[in-house]
Amino acid sequence: MDKLVKIESRRLEDILPNAGLEESVAAAIGRDLPVATVIEQLATDGRPVDAIKLLAHALPKRESVWWACTCCRALDREARTPLDRDAIAAAEAWVYEPTEAHARAAYAEADKRGFLTAGGWAAVGAFWSSGSLAPEGQPAVPPADYLTGVAVSGAILLAAVAEPVAQTEARYEAYLRYGRDIAAGGTARNEKGEPS
Repeated sequence: MDKLVKIESRRLEDILPNAGLEESVAAAIGRDLPVATVIEQLATDGRPVDAIKLLAHALPKRESVWWACTCCRALDREARTPLDRDAIAAAEAWVYEPTEAHARAAYAEADKRGFLTAGGWAAVGAFWSSGSLAPEGQPAVPPADYLTGVAVSGAILLAAVAEPVAQTEARYEAYLRYGRDIAAGGTARNEKGEPS
């Protein structure tokens, strides 16, 4: 396994309270273990959902949103769902340039989808990563730090369970591979910009 440089400085006790793991799973995790080790243990123990949640919260915000977009792009390639392409593109625009304007544009795309799609939740992840949650012109309300991980894990898990559901386990494996690559400093994409 490559060294997951993007998460090596993260402390497990800072991530676990908001990662959404079942209490029994969270209680069984050794608090002195590196985050990368715990993610691998969860994946090996047949708990890919928990591994995805933990990694979504451990990655820096831009990398986390990029991961969600990559998983959504992989699903789009498979399912050809044009509706989500604009939401994914808006979230990617925020990754490339994390401005308030891009965050609000991503939110608008998520809102168009009723916050029901994987791409929409990737866009919410961008919105919840910076700037203000308040309407424009109102006093700033910064998002809580953990919200990005919530939206990103939601996007990835929605993408994983999309039809056909028989591919869910294979998607978990692929999506964790993308996440590991991003955590190791890669892009999880090939020279054409496609998930690889």
